[in-house]
Amino acid sequence: MEESEAEPVAIVGIGCRLPGGVDDLASLQRVLRSGRPVVGRVPPDRWDQLPAELSRSGADMSLCDVGAFLAGVDHFDAEFFGISPKEARGMDPQQRMVLEVAWEAMADAGARQSQWRGSRTGVFLGLLACDYTLLHAKTIGLAGIDPYYATGKEFSFAAGRVAYVFDLHGPVLTLSTACSSSLMAVHLACQSLRMGECDAALAGGVSLMLTPDLSVFMARLGALSPTGRCRPFDARADGVVRSEGCGVVVLKRLPDALADGDHIWAIVRASASNHDGHSAGLTVPSAPAQAALLRSALARGRLSADDVHYVEAHATGTPLGDPIELIAVSEVYGSGRGSDRPILVGSHKAIFGHMDAAAGIAGLLKAVVVVRDGLVPLQPSVDQPTPAIERKQRPCDRREQ
Repeated sequence: MEESEAEPVAIVGIGCRLPGGVDDLASLQRVLRSGRPVVGRVPPDRWDQLPAELSRSGADMSLCDVGAFLAGVDHFDAEFFGISPKEARGMDPQQRMVLEVAWEAMADAGARQSQWRGSRTGVFLGLLACDYTLLHAKTIGLAGIDPYYATGKEFSFAAGRVAYVFDLHGPVLTLSTACSSSLMAVHLACQSLRMGECDAALAGGVSLMLTPDLSVFMARLGALSPTGRCRPFDARADGVVRSEGCGVVVLKRLPDALADGDHIWAIVRASASNHDGHSAGLTVPSAPAQAALLRSALARGRLSADDVHYVEAHATGTPLGDPIELIAVSEVYGSGRGSDRPILVGSHKAIFGHMDAAAGIAGLLKAVVVVRDGLVPLQPSVDQPTPAIERKQRPCDRREQ
């Protein structure tokens, strides 16, 4: 392994917008400690009612009326970012929110905006939802196409606009790898830093629910929770609860962050990426592939399984995916551990729901809270752990020092 592969990366700035009024780590800590889900009904300014034909579709479309939403996604100070009102109207609210949250992350990093201009700073963003394009097609359609149509909605312009507005000169990309999009963005940003392609990087993701289309699809697929509760690791887990959010972190190589006197929120020792290959189904995870991924990350970080005390899992509250993930975690981290040194496992989705492209960055921010707080928040809704895992391998059900 080359030295650059093991070089730690520091998180020196954080910006976020999560349901429940979360806009910084302090408010995230507060909501996590409360243990109360922030799920509710669809706000009336999104889709106040589903088309009548959906009620005759054969699926329970009332499931689409539950989720965890952000307030004020239609608010945007265009003038602050040097954008005309007309162009702002054509911009996907995801682009607008990323600009705001990126600015907040850069401000949190402690440098003035003038110091960012012209810097070798990269931008790596994960996006998945194309709701605003769908909304445009359903409402004003072809007649509404103007000079800002593509730049306001096509994915690549999300990261490109951040680099343009703040005059950043590092690598820039928007990627979509489904639910892993924002974590893949962080992974690629860390690689770029280690390779010397940039001196700092903005990495994260965003996901907003602006139309009911994907919720309708998931309802018809039977993937949404009929009880409206996300229960990762519980025997009653019955499906996903959809959510939205945005998170951006500012990353630097650890020696650079120390030399610059930056405030360091946490350190990324290593990251890794793989695919399940030909598993039991296109959307079915593979425990051996996940275990291989965890071992790869440990090797890159020159760590052992005993060095890990907490795992923030992907776990979305499905009776298929969660047990598979726990099997992989148990195989890599649980073997040989005594009862006095358990591996604790949690999932923020029990509180916030599944944020799609922003799910990973929300999990990373929760991990930062856990590391800095020294406590693992209670894992809600685990009344009876999934029978697929032995009781001694259960997710955390109490605070641990």
